[in-house]
Formats: sequence, structure tokens, C-alpha cells
Amino acid sequence: MKTKILITGSSGFIGFHLSKKLLGKGIKVHGFDSMNNYYDVNLKKARCKILKEYKNFSFTKNKLENKEALEKIFKRFRPNIVIHLAAQAGVRYSIEKPRVYLDSNITGTYNIIEISKKMNVKHLIMASSSSVYGANNKIPFKETDKTETQLSIYSATKKSNESMAHSYSNIWKIPITMLRFFTVYGPWGRPDMALFKFTKGILANKKIDIYNNGKMYRDFTYVDDIVDGIRLLINKIPNHKNVGRYKNDSLSPVAPFRILNIGNTKKVFLLDFIKEIEKALGKKAIRNYMPLQKGDVKQTLSNTNLLKDITGYKSKTNLRTGIKNFISWYKKYYNKN
Repeated sequence: MKTKILITGSSGFIGFHLSKKLLGKGIKVHGFDSMNNYYDVNLKKARCKILKEYKNFSFTKNKLENKEALEKIFKRFRPNIVIHLAAQAGVRYSIEKPRVYLDSNITGTYNIIEISKKMNVKHLIMASSSSVYGANNKIPFKETDKTETQLSIYSATKKSNESMAHSYSNIWKIPITMLRFFTVYGPWGRPDMALFKFTKGILANKKIDIYNNGKMYRDFTYVDDIVDGIRLLINKIPNHKNVGRYKNDSLSPVAPFRILNIGNTKKVFLLDFIKEIEKALGKKAIRNYMPLQKGDVKQTLSNTNLLKDITGYKSKTNLRTGIKNFISWYKKYYNKN
């Protein structure tokens, strides 16, 4: 059977890179994206334009909440794999606009799972987030750790998605893999993310806001490594045929459902991250130290041993290279050379 993959959030940061990678391998991809204005729509349009250059790419602009439109696409395209990356992103914005997160992340995700069930999708891969680990202090974070202390509305919707997906997987035996991403960065990145904001501010000689006075640690993961992890998992469908094969497996005892971390497995101090940006730009930042924002976590660090056991995954891109690649893209895209 020829692989046909439906990707939600195909004009988003990760969705764009994943779509491009799969299209380059000759896989038929249908992209679904609302193209909302949470950040610069022109950036989303530019990503989508690149994808439309591939003859094996088709696209629908609509909201996940529009179940009828979504169902129509599923019936027309008939995907055997669904990769659900679309979501209302942003921890801080979720405090200002919680309703948007309920509509997109919960109602929209419910629609994806429900239609995937109806259409007998072979494997549903869904984006979660490292933010579900919330107030956990024991690091690195493992998939089998408890996740009951979410600190933001965004992370609460992601945790809700995991629970809803598990219940569907249990009742209807839908094979589902949930992916907890750790601070993704790289070319074509989101304007609300630290690397983009810091680069933009430094180049414009404007102050950059540094939360918790810089006393934060993040597991920054380059987008190509994230895409490799997802790609390697497409045919690694959760089932109970090989129970006990993987050490510390997060496979549910009652459902074909598994949770996996995708990260770089290196903890980077925020002030060191800023120094690397300054070095790459050859320019110092004007720093504005701020208190910890509501909903933010102080540190993240992934344990990806399970992903490595299942797929052989290993992150390949070091921070210096990743930052240089982003800055090179940023200067070219915004004519800042």
C-alpha cells in the first residue's frame, strides 16, 4: 500500500519541515492548516508556497474545529497515516486567551481522533509537549514520570489530548503515538520563540526580555532532529506483540498507545544560549532582566532512551550549528545581510 500522510499544521514550523522532508522522499502528503494570525501569516504562506512546488502535495485551508471540512478531506485523500501537529501554541498567550486553546487544542484534536477512528487510520501520531511535565523537579524527564502538575493552560490542553487519545486507543484500538517535543528551534522558526525574538531584538538594537533573570535551562532541539524522530516512527506502530522488548516502555498496558520524548538530551543555560546568539551575530544584546512569567517552567531536559531503543534515534545538530543555521535563514528571509 502506498503511504499517504495527512499532516495537520503543515504550514507551521515543524509541520512545514516534516512535510518537505516526506515530499522529498516521494511520499504523498496532504496538508491541513488554518493559517491563523497568531503570528505573521506571511511566514506561513511562504512555507506553504514552498510545499506547493511538490507535485505530490495537496493542501486544505480550514480550522480543526470544522469537523465537516476535516471529514471531507479524510474521505477524499484517504490517508493511512495521520500526523497531527496543528495546535494553538504558546504558553504565555494561553493565559490571555484560554478559550482559543480549548477550541483548537481540545475540540480540534477530538475531531482528528474521532475521524481517524472512523477511517481506520493505520497510525495516528500526535504532538504533545515537554510542558506537560509541569512542576516536576526530577530531571531528565522520562515518559513514565507522573505528569499531574501542569503550569499553564497550554500544557493542560496537551495533557488533556494525551488522556483523550489514550481512552480512544483503549476503546477502539487505534494505534496512537504521542510525541513530547522539547523546545524546537531552527530555520523558519516561530516569531514567538526565544531564538527568533532574541535575534530580531539584537539586530534592531532593541532590548531583549530575559525571564527569571536568565536562570532557566532548556533542552533546545534542532528542527531537523525532531523531523528525523517523527519520520523514523511512522512505521513503528504501537502494539502488544513485543511487550517487554523495550526497557522502561511507556506502552499502555491496555491500549496500542505510547508516549515518547523527542529532545536533544542536553540542558542549556539560557544566558549561555544568548551568548551563542551574540557570537553568531557578532553583536551584543541589550538585556532586560525580568521575573519568571506565569506558566513558565524553570528547566527542561529529555530522556530519549526509549525513542533510541525503538528507532535508533540520536540528535545530530549541536547548538552552535543550529543557531548559525537559523541566523543565516533569518538574514536571508528578512534581507538583513
